Amino acid sequence: MTASVDPLSLLEDLIGKAKATGAEAADAVLFESIGLSHSQRLGNPERLEREESQDVGLRVMIGKRQAIVSSTDLGKASLDELVERAVAMARVVPEDPYCGLADKGELAAAIPELDILDPEEPAAEVLIERARACEEAARAVSGVTNSEGAEAGWGRVQIALVTSNGFAGSYARSSHSVGVSVVAGEGLGMESDYEFSSAVFGSELEDPGAVGRTAGERAVRRLGAHKPETEKLPIVYDPRVSMGLLRHLAGAISGPSIARGTSFLKDKLGEQIFAEGITIIDDPHRPHGLSSKPFDGEGLANRKLNIVEGGKLTTWILDLSSARQLGLKSTGHAARGTSSPPSPSTSNLYMAPGKVSPEALMADIDKGFYVTSMMGMGINGVTGDYSRGASGFRIENGKLGAPISEATVAGNLKDMFLNLTPADDLVFKYGANAPTLRIEGMTLAGA
Repeated sequence: MTASVDPLSLLEDLIGKAKATGAEAADAVLFESIGLSHSQRLGNPERLEREESQDVGLRVMIGKRQAIVSSTDLGKASLDELVERAVAMARVVPEDPYCGLADKGELAAAIPELDILDPEEPAAEVLIERARACEEAARAVSGVTNSEGAEAGWGRVQIALVTSNGFAGSYARSSHSVGVSVVAGEGLGMESDYEFSSAVFGSELEDPGAVGRTAGERAVRRLGAHKPETEKLPIVYDPRVSMGLLRHLAGAISGPSIARGTSFLKDKLGEQIFAEGITIIDDPHRPHGLSSKPFDGEGLANRKLNIVEGGKLTTWILDLSSARQLGLKSTGHAARGTSSPPSPSTSNLYMAPGKVSPEALMADIDKGFYVTSMMGMGINGVTGDYSRGASGFRIENGKLGAPISEATVAGNLKDMFLNLTPADDLVFKYGANAPTLRIEGMTLAGA
């Protein structure tokens, strides 16, 4: 990476200085990243960029007071000033009764190998070719009239964490991506759509030409979209939007929301919140996972966890602070940046696939709505009320029909979860992943 010294040695030295300056406990994290990206539009290069960055964050604690200071300058004078500022701030900030490092027995004793680093850095020419092939394939689709641009990228980040109570660990991960957005139609009848692919290893990236063709076909298929009438009917979520429901679940069971009492699921631990056959998993150790990590942001061991099993909610998502507020133990879900305290977050979150194909899932729907894109965030985390803008296709006699736009889908997440059925088409493409999902009894309205 870009640092001239070993990351762990740098952080251990930083913590030593903090303790010598008056800190009672401390942890420090270092992010070193390299990125290369290329974008083009209508065949013309727009941008080719390479970025390299370093960012270090120091958290110090004096009693129940904590302060965090970060810097992108790793020079000795800058780091000395970083320590002095952090300790000075920790002496005067208000107390936080829940802050503090983990007990030594909670720290990860071993760091698993996850195979999340592609050792090969692609040349700029490789990214240029990926973007070119993607956009050309999209523009070659009959009916596509313009392009909003194609982009290909690669990145690598190394993360190191050291705590004053004995943890020191680091890991690196990589990512490759390619995507395009195009326009179909003319004048007032234009529609746009997109497609992309991302993977830890370049060899696992979807063929750029296939990505482009999918984007073009999606845009053309949206031509002639109209507003729907208001009615209650089954809603089917395409996998590229179904994962949003998992994000809503993760937010509702996050420790801080539960501790504040601001979640519609605050009293549902151990209870049935989905149908009996539903299992939802968070797996930070998934090989080649886009969000995999071998330990959490506080140095605790993490593990594969069934968050929902047999439809029942089994756990909250906790870091040390929220766990202490609830009188529980951390679930190893702490995430960490350089300028803020740890907070709970999921990793590779996914819903286990069902037993029927998407076609079979829709076969008995005489009239329904198939959602392919969503906008807005009309979610009430306290009540679970749900209302989001959407577009997609009418379902008629079990088949996709005319395109729909400027629609709103509405319901309540408590009811939606209980009335949800998954198809068997789970693909790991995002940080959170779900198969095609059918939900009964929602409201579709013209926006």
